[in-house]
Amino acid sequence: MNKKVKKILLSLLTLSITCLPFAGLSMPANAAAAASDTINLSSKQQLIRGFGAASVWCGALSDSYMNTLYNTAGLSILRVRIAPNENWKNGDYSAWADELSNAKKAVSRGAIVFATPWTPPASMKTNNSTIHGSLKTSSYADYAAYLKAFATYFANNGAPLYAISLQNEPDYDPDYEGCTWTADQFRDFLKNNGSTISGTTKIIMPESCNYSTSMSDSTLNDSNAASKVSIIGEHLYGATIKDYSLARSKGKELWMTEHLLNDQSISGCMSTAKEINDCMTIGNMNAYVWWWVISDSNGLYNKAGQVQKRTYVLGQFSKFIRPGYYRVDAASNPQSNIYISAYTGDNKVVIVAINQGTSSVSQSFNIQGGKTSSVSPYVTSSSSNMAKGTDISVSNGSFTTTLPAQSVTTFVGTLS
Repeated sequence: MNKKVKKILLSLLTLSITCLPFAGLSMPANAAAAASDTINLSSKQQLIRGFGAASVWCGALSDSYMNTLYNTAGLSILRVRIAPNENWKNGDYSAWADELSNAKKAVSRGAIVFATPWTPPASMKTNNSTIHGSLKTSSYADYAAYLKAFATYFANNGAPLYAISLQNEPDYDPDYEGCTWTADQFRDFLKNNGSTISGTTKIIMPESCNYSTSMSDSTLNDSNAASKVSIIGEHLYGATIKDYSLARSKGKELWMTEHLLNDQSISGCMSTAKEINDCMTIGNMNAYVWWWVISDSNGLYNKAGQVQKRTYVLGQFSKFIRPGYYRVDAASNPQSNIYISAYTGDNKVVIVAINQGTSSVSQSFNIQGGKTSSVSPYVTSSSSNMAKGTDISVSNGSFTTTLPAQSVTTFVGTLS
């Protein structure tokens, strides 16, 4: 046998020995290729306030609906609408009755509530209409008193507000209820009238349509106006998820307060899961609030009263990442189609792993800064709804698992 042939045979033998374990039944074929993600519990990021949805224009929701949303799926935030009410000074609050009912049911299930107006009463506006127009400067004091009256009415009737917004999408002028504001109008209103409201509840603003930070920069750069604001709320229509360092530097929480996707398929639901993940990891947001509770095209329920898949996708976050938890460091995109975020609180570690791809994928995790002996997986996929799987042992801080195609898996472990 000449030396060249001998070298070739030795190389082939070495290759076959190296590959042999991976062909055996004792090890999954994809185990060696599993990407690893390190979860660093010692590196805390933003506090998580919660996850929720809006009952806006949905009427008074039944206990059955609220039990599914706030118990089964574990939502912790409700967004309600401040309907324009010309009779508020006369103590007639009937226009707000349905949302009061929804708020009371949410609060009784441990959630917090914030309220958003789509328009002030027509009499306070430049065009005397609830559609188009803007708030008259001469009505600033009245409007502040109006918002305070709404908050007081809710508080006196068993549903204290966590926060109240000044306006829904002030940078959008639709052919339905709306009211346009400029950034400077927000600043001036808050400087002169914000204390009327902030003494009763937290103020959230600007709730711009497409995460336009220019709508709140003027307020944040004015120390007087900024002192009246607790939360910067933003919507994501046509927007890119991003960090808002100015707001965070001023000590303000960042909330995503409205978005929808008219796609109830499993693919559409995975897009929503990734969006939530991106809001947490890229946007450093403290809360995520989906749009409608009831809608055939984008609701958590359809109009026939059937729970939609997106409810359970949202529940993969809200049920296990409770208010007061903190996001911790993790690689958010360790391999193609896999998106991950991690959290800690109540002596637990929570890992949310999204597989947007159409094939199952092996993924490894290494937990640092805390110890757990096992994690419990909960899965939502095309065939499962927050289904609990078999506990997975954690050895020396590590475990490897398979993430099903188009799924969200939440791993929960108790720290020792």
